[in-house]
Amino acid sequence: MATEKQVFADETKEDAILEKLGYQQELKRSFGLLGMIGFSFSIVTSWTALGGVLIVGVESGGPPVMIYSWIGVSIVTLAVAYSMAEICSAYPVAGGQYSWVAVLAPPKMARGLSYVTGWFMLTGILAMGATNNFIGANFILGQANLAFPSYVIQRWHTVLLSYLIAFMATAVNIYGTHLLDRISKGILIWNIASFVVIVIVILATNDHKQPASFVFHDFQNFTGFGTVFTAILGLLQSAFGMCCYDAPAHMTEEMKNASREAPKAIIMSVYIGAITGFIFLISVCFCIGDITATAQSTTGVPLIQIFYDSTGSVVGACFLASLVTVIGLVCANALLAEGSRSLYAFARDKGLPFSSLFAQVEPKRQVPVYAILLALAVQMALNSIYFGTLTGFNTVIAIATEGFCEFLHLFQIA
Repeated sequence: MATEKQVFADETKEDAILEKLGYQQELKRSFGLLGMIGFSFSIVTSWTALGGVLIVGVESGGPPVMIYSWIGVSIVTLAVAYSMAEICSAYPVAGGQYSWVAVLAPPKMARGLSYVTGWFMLTGILAMGATNNFIGANFILGQANLAFPSYVIQRWHTVLLSYLIAFMATAVNIYGTHLLDRISKGILIWNIASFVVIVIVILATNDHKQPASFVFHDFQNFTGFGTVFTAILGLLQSAFGMCCYDAPAHMTEEMKNASREAPKAIIMSVYIGAITGFIFLISVCFCIGDITATAQSTTGVPLIQIFYDSTGSVVGACFLASLVTVIGLVCANALLAEGSRSLYAFARDKGLPFSSLFAQVEPKRQVPVYAILLALAVQMALNSIYFGTLTGFNTVIAIATEGFCEFLHLFQIA
């Protein structure tokens, strides 16, 4: 009974804080701390994100750029995350950064800076969702190519499969939102266990490891650009691997005791991501075979090629790749949830066309259905870029990464 009273008191307190910020509580508070750490890390999930865009790092500087840039990105991210967590504890609202800018920026600039920050925020989050769907589709099709070498991956296969992943995430977000906390707890365990299994297996089975000089010293350049610009391109992989750690800020209106637990979730997801990402990068770089063959793998996913080269087994490589694929599918749920809540909050503040529609919350399920459908539509539109251009994947990654980084820059200016 005492516990129930405490939970009720915490929820009432959070509702009162939200009311002081000018909003009414409309979403159901179902997330606890562990669930939100799992939710946030399923999005950050640095080691799988780094593996998903490994080809960017392999071609743009190679292992030294990947590893050293990851250390730098992790340090800078922690500095930003601590500041973000502190502000989140004071202003636990789904709008996140753009709402904080509106409160904290000088009054004459607050409205404009908040609006611009909001659009960069939405662009980054929604593009990140599209990129994740694309990576998930690549992993599934890459396994099919590895198992059946006669199968040739077509661009339209990738796009249609990314659509399917997006539709699955939409169904879970609309009809299974009450399960998100449980799913997030489960995927946290799956994520860490998969990381341990993959690192141990590739290190134990690979009998042709690269020398330390290759991993920590030798610069690789397959881009056609100069050394400096190539290294800058290589930074894109590390930046992508540490994006969207702000997810708990956008889910605060669905968290119990959000002003206390959301900041913890932000910090913990970054720490876990930084450590797992660093260990994973070093392990994978030691296990890379011929770097040209890896970059040009017919699977379309260099990581799957590394799994196969290490284990020497199609079944073993597909098993390891399947562990990553499951994480990507759950990440699609989380990114759609984060994106839709951000759209809902922005619409609630009249920042979108047809704001009154996208700010609506379905009363029975207590979810912003129209915002979810809008997030789905934007993700599908971004994935459709790949129908027409071979550079579509790198374009969407750049949109996702730079959009996220730019709104953090504006947030810090404010």
